[in-house]
Amino acid sequence: MAPPRNVREPSIPDTTEYTGFIQKLTEFHEKRGTHFEPEPRVGAKHVDLLHLFKTVVDRGGYDKVSDEKLAWRKLGQDFNLGTNNLPALAFSLKTTYYKNLAAYEILTIHGKEPPPKEILEDTTAKGGGLLTRTLENYRPSARATLGNDHSEASGDDGTPDRQRNASEETPGSGGRVTRGLRQAPPQRILFQPETSSRQTRNVSATSHAPSPQHHQNHHQQHQPRGASTSYNPNMDHQVLAVANYEPRPQMPLTLRPVITPGNNAVEFAKRQKLMKDAALAASGRAPAQVRGGIMLPGSGFDGPNIYVRCLCALRSGIPAEQDYALHHLVKISMERGDKYRFEGFPGLAEALIEKVLEVSSLFYKVDWQVLYMEDGATHGDIINGLDGTPDILQKIKNLPRIDVDDNIQTAEFSDALLQINEAALTIRNMVMLEENAYYVSEMLPLRDFLSIALHLPNLDCVVELKHYALDISEQLTKYLRFDETDPLYISLLSQLLDNDRGAILTSLRAISRISMNLEENNLLKAVPIKVIQNIIDWTLLNDEDLVHACLDFLYQYTAVVDNVDFLISEVQVEPLVNQLVRLLMYNAEKKEKTHYSGYPTRIQMPQQIARLPKELLTQLLALQEPERSSQWLRSLFEEDPDERITQIALWQAYQACFTPHASQTNVPLLAAADFIKNVSTTFQDKAAAQIQQGLVQKFIIKGIRYRITPIDLKGEEFSKCLWRNPNGEPCGEFFMAPEAMYQHILQDHQGATQIQDGKFENTAGEYTCHWDRCHRFKSEHATSLLQLARHIKVHLPPKATPAKTSPPYFGPPPAKKLKPSYIIPPPSYPLEVIQTAVDERKEAAGIPLSAVLVLRNLARNLAKTEAEEIAMKVEGGVSWVDKLFKPVERRLFEIMAHNHSLLPYVTDLLGTAGKDP
Repeated sequence: MAPPRNVREPSIPDTTEYTGFIQKLTEFHEKRGTHFEPEPRVGAKHVDLLHLFKTVVDRGGYDKVSDEKLAWRKLGQDFNLGTNNLPALAFSLKTTYYKNLAAYEILTIHGKEPPPKEILEDTTAKGGGLLTRTLENYRPSARATLGNDHSEASGDDGTPDRQRNASEETPGSGGRVTRGLRQAPPQRILFQPETSSRQTRNVSATSHAPSPQHHQNHHQQHQPRGASTSYNPNMDHQVLAVANYEPRPQMPLTLRPVITPGNNAVEFAKRQKLMKDAALAASGRAPAQVRGGIMLPGSGFDGPNIYVRCLCALRSGIPAEQDYALHHLVKISMERGDKYRFEGFPGLAEALIEKVLEVSSLFYKVDWQVLYMEDGATHGDIINGLDGTPDILQKIKNLPRIDVDDNIQTAEFSDALLQINEAALTIRNMVMLEENAYYVSEMLPLRDFLSIALHLPNLDCVVELKHYALDISEQLTKYLRFDETDPLYISLLSQLLDNDRGAILTSLRAISRISMNLEENNLLKAVPIKVIQNIIDWTLLNDEDLVHACLDFLYQYTAVVDNVDFLISEVQVEPLVNQLVRLLMYNAEKKEKTHYSGYPTRIQMPQQIARLPKELLTQLLALQEPERSSQWLRSLFEEDPDERITQIALWQAYQACFTPHASQTNVPLLAAADFIKNVSTTFQDKAAAQIQQGLVQKFIIKGIRYRITPIDLKGEEFSKCLWRNPNGEPCGEFFMAPEAMYQHILQDHQGATQIQDGKFENTAGEYTCHWDRCHRFKSEHATSLLQLARHIKVHLPPKATPAKTSPPYFGPPPAKKLKPSYIIPPPSYPLEVIQTAVDERKEAAGIPLSAVLVLRNLARNLAKTEAEEIAMKVEGGVSWVDKLFKPVERRLFEIMAHNHSLLPYVTDLLGTAGKDP
């Protein structure tokens, strides 16, 4: 074999255009005095600079691509850089363009003089604005020079706008998104929880550019939830400079050489002047205001970070500051919720709770005050921050109402309600993180707020706030324990009497999660009859989410004996049992499954190697060694761990096949040692071995056997001619095409004459079919060759169906897992089975599983109730188990027989109900 030669990496083209482009770039960077890397490496690939340059220019250039959100990540995907740590790869791709192509683009595409290398190639690739960058207006980022902030590694700068997906809304919920538990996203991936696309009536849907004064006072009124931050003229530029919401990771400092007056005095003086000029230009101060080289107070300091700034603004009580704080807190909680924790900012949770409690002042004549008192006094407008307010519902009921017009509201009312909604949305977003939910679950004033919010007047303007309160409750109840007198428990049950599907669904989930993460059981005591009847009625609806939530509630409710006793005494349970049995086949599908009767049989290995088909031999002779011998072995041999073949038999068969053709192909045969080594290469883990039989030592290849039928280079089996010769021996030739076998039988076995058009001459005579086990024309012979030829076609193999796309063959076939030809499967027949929802382990799941578990709870606890004792004391009384399950017993047996996924559960149910399955 020829030695391997160095192959150019496929990602780098070898064209005249590419070579000329690289030559121009090299000359440009030499003239500019910057370092140039012709084939930069990003990740595991070298980047084609010509392709990258054309792609970025087609998309508007470096500045436009950098301004677009996640554009460099999309470019990284287009260049197939991989998916492992895509943000870092995207920033590396951006840096590659920035260092090698950005200045060249400015000169050749935009026709402008590129900025000096001190503010271009010598700086990081964070940000854009290269076309307008000058020494006077450019100020290097302090965080970029420190080397410990890697937020730019995403390849895109700034905070992305909050995206709303209307397709995620749940039908029937008034445009409200069904929110689930948020999973912690991977590091450096923007967190985007499911958010509500519903807007309050007092939020303007028209976006406009407000004046600075109007923007200061009413900025939040014209911004949807999570909208991008607009520029605020009243905001310090220092605050805007830190509007990146990602906390800085603790990264080790990168040590780099420091230029000092001792090692490079000229460069040191040059850099000092650039930094001084940039600092003066950014601060807006004249050089005369710098005294003796000392920076005046108030300049050169970025101020507190955005988190501390928002916390202080929220607690200040100033409406404009609170507008600013709440607007940014909504964005932070949505985009960085996986890193923003209450415990890291003491006082933030308390400040948000105090803000949302202000909602009562909009509808009632009350001003709640949260006091942390040890005596537990809760008189007047006081909310006890230590022990909670157990009589909060009674207080709300006694509060004097304020008349509120739901259609027309004042500006002050709208602004106040908007702030309250944003505070509630911030809490809602933050409690999606388990650590935050556990942290605030111990804050009793938050539970009081949830009770207050769920008992607000039935107005459209408070619907959004109620849904936020329900979402918060859904995340908190798993850490809470309730008795039947708890205000929040009563408030959640009251929502089940409403007509709002979204409120009903979230309330059911919140109630079902009570004490989920605690050792106490969720007893669900004192549930009103009307609520239970509504839940039973909702199981009849064609609403999968609602039905599933109802079944979860019923599963926990029926697990308590007292609840089952109350249920059968106050409610008609027979319709519920019938509906639960129907739900056992919810979304059931009929599927055919192959059933085998018996066991597979094994065919003995042939005593000799099969004949090599002529067309296969032609293909093998066109190959070079050792590929030819490998294909020959695959065609005539197969793996079998229980068989073995002697090495001498393999070598002799190889020589017998190719020695007669060695002279005409000019391809020498392999040496014996190389051939045996190639056997182990062709059949993996099939190494040569030796055994001792008496006094004779044999060398064998263990784990292979003769094929019964050869296969071609693509893995397709040939068909064997079973025509018996006059001496009774089978023909044994193999053919792939039925036409070839047809001509073989007529010419070689019948001696037919083929005329010029490819047809055979029809001759008269007596003809008999000698195909193995064929009795046609035995007693009455065929009188013409045509009559026999028509019959021969029934013995021919089926014609192969051509593939849709058949590329030309230039080498070994693709890897194809072939089944052992010596194993004959047992007889099989299709079996129809019914399957409902299953999980990844093929076990029952979804609504059918919940329904059978509720039925099993009823069957277990009915016999323990007082109603059952009373029924059995009456003469001729029927037990509740028979009364409820006897009418559906036959249906349960049918489901057990056909639905294999529910088989163990239905079997347990029938056994519990006293039926022997």
